[in-house]
Formats: sequence, structure tokens, C-alpha cells
Amino acid sequence: MQTDERTGTTRRRLLCEVSKTALIASPRVHATEGPMAKVDTVFSGSIPSLYDRYLGPLIFEPYAEDLASRLAPLHPARVLETAAGTGIVTRAMLRALPPGASIVATDLNQPMLDHAAGQVSSDRVTWQTADAQALPFPDQSFDAVVCQFGAMFFPDRQQAYREAGRVLKPSGHFIFAVWDAIEHNEFADLVIAALADMFADDPPRFLARTPHGYHDRDRIVAEVRGAGFANVTAETVTRHSVAPTCRDPAIGYCQGTPLRSEIEARGADRLNEATDAAAARIAARFGTGPVDGMIQAHVITASGPAG
Repeated sequence: MQTDERTGTTRRRLLCEVSKTALIASPRVHATEGPMAKVDTVFSGSIPSLYDRYLGPLIFEPYAEDLASRLAPLHPARVLETAAGTGIVTRAMLRALPPGASIVATDLNQPMLDHAAGQVSSDRVTWQTADAQALPFPDQSFDAVVCQFGAMFFPDRQQAYREAGRVLKPSGHFIFAVWDAIEHNEFADLVIAALADMFADDPPRFLARTPHGYHDRDRIVAEVRGAGFANVTAETVTRHSVAPTCRDPAIGYCQGTPLRSEIEARGADRLNEATDAAAARIAARFGTGPVDGMIQAHVITASGPAG
């Protein structure tokens, strides 16, 4: 099933951009399968604040609201969030859940959690460093486990899914989202195309390799079922991200994600040049601003232990 918040038809991809994306990386190449694994998970320095400022409203908030709206009718009293990042979903859940509900928001990356805690003032949220693959919580201690755009970074996804099932109560639900292929996410695709031109001999591959590298719905559903969940559904959800100028998504992707490390590794002084190139590519498609691009993700809902 696929949903689109606009009634109009989505833009058709330009063949030249699709072909450029194909040069970057196979969608089956993941950060956990090569030497870039550690680099792909480093969110430090100024990255957390730029990530939250530029990518938060651009691509994460639409799905945070979607996830919170799916969670609210389940009336969970205690929620665990894994890979909470800068707290974008945490804040959406605080708005959607009743006052009695509590949230334990976890992430492996302490700088991201530090930034998140600075954005939220609520005694309903507990912030804790934790590995989604080895959760420090007792069995059956949560009514729901949620994770937005974190599963792509897990070295052992099935282990993370098993851990989610372990800490869930028998009636609990596991809801998580992953990005669809990069060609269905226009700004990210354009950024990658611009960097492929700029670094033709060694293009940065982070966006295609990791955030958009785990998008096969059948595979994901099979892995969640293999981790012990009986009832698993996947829905492809299309949204549109809007920014005031073409530079906002360029800054967000080039400077607010681990893509930044890949750019700087190719030239310590070329980050601004890369950002300008990405902005120019976005402007060529959408104008200098405001810009409105398609984004697409899969939302997975799982419940019930496998018999």
C-alpha cells in the first residue's frame, strides 16, 4: 500500500539523474559491510545541530508525525525509542501521547542525545545511551518500541529486532521507518548527483550506501518475522519536503550528516564548494526557493510473538 499526502501526481524522475545515481552505489551495499561502517555512524561536532535545524523540518518531521499518529491509538503507557537522534520523534510523541505516557529515548551516539535533551524539557522523557542490539532493559518492560530511520545503521538488524521483541510486552507493538531507494527521495538524489560530478574519480557514497541502502520491503519484512514477530506489515509512505531555499537541503545533507566526513576526506577545504554544487543542482530542478521535493519511506509495524 502506498500513500501520498498530495492528490496530484508526483514528479517523474529525469533519466539523467537516475543514471547518475546508479553510478554511486548499489542499493544492496550497506555501511555495515565495509570499512566505512564506523564513519557512517559518526554524528559529532556541529553535525547534530545542523542535522536538527536543516534536515529535521525537511525530511524527518513529516515521518515523525506519521509515526506518532500510528502510536497514539495504541495507548502505550511506556515507550522505548531506539536511535532517537536529536529527539525529533521524541517531541512528536510527547505531543501525541496522553500526559501519563512515558518515553525512554535512547541512542548510541551521545552528542546526538545531548542535543536532543537540550530541546526537550519534560519529566516524561528519560534520555539514555543504549545500543539497540543489546538493550539494557528487562524483558517485557515496554508497551511499544519505535525507531525512525535508525535500522539502516544497525550492524546486526535482526539482533536489534530480536531485542525490540524481547523488551516488548506480549501485547506490544514495534514500529519503525526506513528510507526507500534514493531515486524516490529527490533532494538526496540531487545532492549525490552533484557530488558525483565534483568527485568523479571517487564519489562520496554515504547517502546511497546507508540511509537509502536498506529499502527492499520483502527483505525487511522477512527479517522482522525471522526475529520472532508474527504479524508484520509494511507501508510505503510518500511525503513532500519543503524548504525556504535551495541551500537548506544542501547544507543539511552536506554538512549535517556523515556525508560531511566523506567530502572533507576528499578535500579538507572543499565542504563549502560541495554545498554550493549541491545547492546549484537543486536550484536547477526546483528554483532557488522555496523548494518542494518528494521523499519516500517504508513504515513497518510488527506485533505478536511468532508461534
